[in-house]
Amino acid sequence: MIAHVRGTVAALTLSSAVVEVGGVGLELFCTPSTLAALRTGMEATLPTALIVREDSLTLFGFASEEEKSIFEIVQTVQGVGPKLAQAIVAVLEPDTLRAAVANDDAKTLTRVPGVGLKGAQRMILELKDRLGAPVGTARATGAPVMSASWRDQVQEALQGLGYNAKDAERAVAGVPDPDGTPNVSALLRAALQGLSKA
Repeated sequence: MIAHVRGTVAALTLSSAVVEVGGVGLELFCTPSTLAALRTGMEATLPTALIVREDSLTLFGFASEEEKSIFEIVQTVQGVGPKLAQAIVAVLEPDTLRAAVANDDAKTLTRVPGVGLKGAQRMILELKDRLGAPVGTARATGAPVMSASWRDQVQEALQGLGYNAKDAERAVAGVPDPDGTPNVSALLRAALQGLSKA
């Protein structure tokens, strides 16, 4: 098991970061908010989860140990694989997920692309005793935009989650400009909410 990776960020893509560790470039698949906090050339330490399949080894990177823990726990639910688990971490704060499960709030869970009503109800049933109660110390919801405009980043993130370019562009257009420094994670959630209402 690779518990965490520490090294220089060598490259960033729409869905992953390459971190150089001891001369080896490791590709970590990350959420949009985690990627927004990274920039090429910076030193970074990311908690990681290694997913082993017959034909692949995939490394997922996270902004915090809490996100990693949520990622691992939600995969114990029938039908939830690594990609869907990553989408859950991308869309819902850990405390938001805990509160939704504790309060039987299936509607909140269906904000995640790929989670329908039946899937949300199954998650509530299977996670009830595994996530614990909301702790009230949710992490900051994202990081300031480092390079591209927040609209570009949110649109790319939506496409990374499976939406087509037209729907992603329409969703971003419906999100008002933020006051102060853009918070990519919060803006992504706002765009997803707009898509779920459409």
